[in-house]
Amino acid sequence: MTDTKPQAAPDQAASESGLSHRQIMTILYGLMAGMFLAALDQTIVSTAIRTISDDLHGLSRQAWATTAYLITSTIATPLYGKLSDLYGRRPFYLAAITIFVVGSAACTFSTSMYELAGFRALQGLGAGGLLSLAFAIIGDIVPPRERARYQGYFLAVFGTSSVLGPLVGGFFAGQGEILGIAGWRWVFLVNVPVGVVALLVVGKVLHIPHTRRPHRIDWFGAATLTLGVVPLLIVAEQGREWGWGSGASIACYLIGSIGVLTWILVEHRMGEDALIPMRLFADRIFSLASLIGLIFGMAMFGGFLLIPQYFQIVKGAGPTEAGLLMIPVMVGMMGSSILSGQITSKTGRYKIFPILGTGIATIAMGLFAFFVDAETSLVTTSLFMVLLGVGLGQCMQTLILVVQNAVPPKDMGVATSAATFFRQMGATAGTAVFLSVLFSNVSGEIAKAFTRDVRTPAFQSALADPAVLADPANGPVIDLVRNPNPGGAQGSGVLSDSSFIQHLDPRLAAPFKEGFSEAMQLVFLIAACVMAVAFVLVFFIKEVPLRTMSGLQAKAAAEAAELADAQATTAASEQAEPSQQPATAGSASAAPPSSEQDARRAVGRRRPERD
Repeated sequence: MTDTKPQAAPDQAASESGLSHRQIMTILYGLMAGMFLAALDQTIVSTAIRTISDDLHGLSRQAWATTAYLITSTIATPLYGKLSDLYGRRPFYLAAITIFVVGSAACTFSTSMYELAGFRALQGLGAGGLLSLAFAIIGDIVPPRERARYQGYFLAVFGTSSVLGPLVGGFFAGQGEILGIAGWRWVFLVNVPVGVVALLVVGKVLHIPHTRRPHRIDWFGAATLTLGVVPLLIVAEQGREWGWGSGASIACYLIGSIGVLTWILVEHRMGEDALIPMRLFADRIFSLASLIGLIFGMAMFGGFLLIPQYFQIVKGAGPTEAGLLMIPVMVGMMGSSILSGQITSKTGRYKIFPILGTGIATIAMGLFAFFVDAETSLVTTSLFMVLLGVGLGQCMQTLILVVQNAVPPKDMGVATSAATFFRQMGATAGTAVFLSVLFSNVSGEIAKAFTRDVRTPAFQSALADPAVLADPANGPVIDLVRNPNPGGAQGSGVLSDSSFIQHLDPRLAAPFKEGFSEAMQLVFLIAACVMAVAFVLVFFIKEVPLRTMSGLQAKAAAEAAELADAQATTAASEQAEPSQQPATAGSASAAPPSSEQDARRAVGRRRPERD
């Protein structure tokens, strides 16, 4: 297969792997159904979380709902990858969809932020397998060099769901009730019919060859990984309230550290059966790409989640409007992802895209940190969002492609899930830490804004306006003006319910909006610094030629080479033995089958199956 015959590449690759181009496309339809479900949920909650938090009286505890989902999806991701390598992708992809749908239905019954967090954790157990297994399956059936041909389908689904997510989430959150159910609860309930359709489609079309191999399941690795990850992520979210040096925080540090060290020891002992085999980290490309993915996920999700809240709290946009205002990011991501994928397919070069992507994303977040405040126009903000999307879009797919191209084909599932795991790990930590930074500083920033604005003519005119004084919505703020520390007191209240800001007279609401925007600027500055670290590290990735065989083809070639080597070794050993005994008819006829059996035993005599 050469670059001069691009149109024949898919069919040629398919014929060698036993799958026609039509079969590949049929499988892609099933994967796109599952990807639509996962991508929709990543964004549908973002524009509704403020409404959900206000209704459940826990704006400052919203991180629990997000962090719980990310924790379970992060921990489940490598387990899905390893088990799918051993038993096949299909049963675990179906299980992931089923668990996700059940968790989504349970979320609709939440009566507190803690209940919602628990159900989101169940939902995350399913989400951990949706995206990682989809990318692993693509790695199985499509060569890296040709993957961009099919990437457009995935990006269309991902982009569409990413744009629809904020819109649908905002629409539902903006409704009082739909069919007797609170509007925001439909944010989760809508996943159920979508998930059922995805389950039916995937169950019918996802059938690809799979070869079983001897194994042990690394349950101890999964347990110790959980022991190490969960305490560290919990303290990242709760450290602000507990105190970073409190007894509870120190306990989490110790338990998490012990868990991580124990996990490393267990993985070394498990060898090839490890959840994430330690030999993979000996590959410099895999290790560096995983580290960059972790840092990239931290910066991306930590900064990205604040944009809808900025539009709602600072700009006064409704949930549906906030969803519409997120479109510039999605447009930038889709455009840059498709363009970079096509260039990679034609040239085989890819290193330039993570460099450009992390660099552009760093600049975009820096612009948010220094130039976006309560008075910034929506046009300016939208331009910065397009720039951010252009940067992020060049990194997401390329980093996974780098990992898949660096590892042996037999490790396609575990390597893909490991890359997703580290990115999700960064996303979880980034979300927890950045939201903690936001809510640690917002009260103080609101206090500063009150001190600065209370003496302005506009604020004083509001206090003297009879219409303002007569409006009950303004009463609490007017009373707090006489408090020695009104900003701090009201800042504490706004952490539980920010909806009152939109009912205030604009002159009285100004300090709250300024305080929130200034607290968000600090978070974006930190995110820009984190992304800058990823930008520097990308330069150290070694660019190697992309493989022109799919994972299935490469596995078949490797197994054929093993069998040939084993047969050659057996034949050589037989020739070296002195043939002093007289040959009989029976022994002569039995020799060739015996040699073949020895060769097959040497390579494990594996039998291909269908998932």
